[in-house]
Amino acid sequence: MHLLIDTNVFIYREDDRVISQNISDLFALLHEIPVEVFIHPASMADIQRDKDVHRRDVMLSKIGMYKQLSHPPSATGDADFIRTIGSPVSPQDRVDNEILYSVVRGAIDFLLTEDVGIHRKAFAAGISDRVLHIDDAIHFFRQFVHKKEKIASPPGLKEDFMYNLDLNDPIFDSLKRDYPEFEEWFRKKSREHRKCYVSYRTDGSIGSLLIYKFEDEQIDSIPPLPQKKRLKIATLKVTHVGNKIGELLLKISFDLAISEGCDEVFLTHFTEKNDRLVELITEYGFTKAGVNPRGEEIYVKKLVPDSSDIAGLPPVEIFKRFYPSFYDGVSVKKWVIPIQPEFHTRLFTNYGVRQTMLFEHAGEFVIEGNTIKKAYLSHSRIRQLKAGDVVLFYRSKDEQALTTLGVIEEVRTGLTKTDEIIRAVGKRTVYTRDEIEASPKPLTVILFRHHFHMNNSIKLADLLESGIFNGPPQSIMQISDENYNVIKTLGGIDGRFTIH
Repeated sequence: MHLLIDTNVFIYREDDRVISQNISDLFALLHEIPVEVFIHPASMADIQRDKDVHRRDVMLSKIGMYKQLSHPPSATGDADFIRTIGSPVSPQDRVDNEILYSVVRGAIDFLLTEDVGIHRKAFAAGISDRVLHIDDAIHFFRQFVHKKEKIASPPGLKEDFMYNLDLNDPIFDSLKRDYPEFEEWFRKKSREHRKCYVSYRTDGSIGSLLIYKFEDEQIDSIPPLPQKKRLKIATLKVTHVGNKIGELLLKISFDLAISEGCDEVFLTHFTEKNDRLVELITEYGFTKAGVNPRGEEIYVKKLVPDSSDIAGLPPVEIFKRFYPSFYDGVSVKKWVIPIQPEFHTRLFTNYGVRQTMLFEHAGEFVIEGNTIKKAYLSHSRIRQLKAGDVVLFYRSKDEQALTTLGVIEEVRTGLTKTDEIIRAVGKRTVYTRDEIEASPKPLTVILFRHHFHMNNSIKLADLLESGIFNGPPQSIMQISDENYNVIKTLGGIDGRFTIH
């Protein structure tokens, strides 16, 4: 969200007077929500006309601390806009028009001003609901105050703005071909400061891209889809073939949706024969829900199922269809798996703060860390593990804490040959061939899906004090449902995604 503060608000906040409580409250509030505050370059000219030399110099020295709106759209050439709000009759009028025009064109979401003249022009332009008095702004922004987790991503993938992407990059060729309006859409969303996740190949071209937005409206389709807060995947493209980056981008989409309180994720797509995207998304619970007026299929994924959705489904089907939701009732067992820090770091690349590898900063990826589906190799002889069971990873040695929760997809025991182990795990394993070769046999392969990291990792001391552990776990161990429920509470696992 982008907020532009008018010159009068900036001066009011930054001059030598004691500021009022309302503006103090507002700027304290803005620090708690994901909003970027901008100053319009025209404000510089406004301040430079101040005849109070001391105040002018103070203001000019402070304005540099604010982010300036880069290359804002100019109102000068928009005759319709000028006709609507009136031609400027003074330098101040001209500045007001330029500031207001940045809202009209969508470069800014909201304008904060106490200037009655600007409010009057905003009403004439039909955007009065986006131009706020200070008291209006306090009331409006309070609704957004809630704790949000930062969405982690590996160094090879970064969060960025669409306006930093090269529209001439080859990754956009098919989109330009299939959607004649794509270039105009791209420029429009760039002006709106739309965010994305992007990675680059070693030649500088885009290797993968996720563009997303949040919506809270009915979807125009046959049949129509009711109004609901959803994350829309506007663009998901991958050229890093074989690196599981598509799976990683889906995981980030789900994490973003969860952080914003969305229950669904959706995308629109012209389905083709042997469509890799459809293959990928259906694997993670997207289903075709309708067709929009232009003939695109609409694929929707529920993150939180209704009771009718899961009636009669076995635990394995629940987490496959509604990932990251999963069944954790009494019919599945709960297991603690100790894992050494080295392999924990390789397996869960987005956990906490880790020392990254040089090739990651060059745009490469730890492939096994990109996946939702992962594999763990164990020397344990336990044969009671089965699909649908919940696994809790205990990072030994350095942290000595429970960190991560997953659900088992498949277990294979008694494997003795390196090649059959490699075939069983594919690209999921964090172990190299040499490590598998040197490892004592037989091995147990646990294929699982990574669902969540604990919001609060649970230290060994707390596990001992709660009676969950008698000592540091040395091998895979089962825990009771009662102890598992304590772990859920201590670890902050969101109950919306657990089904009993």
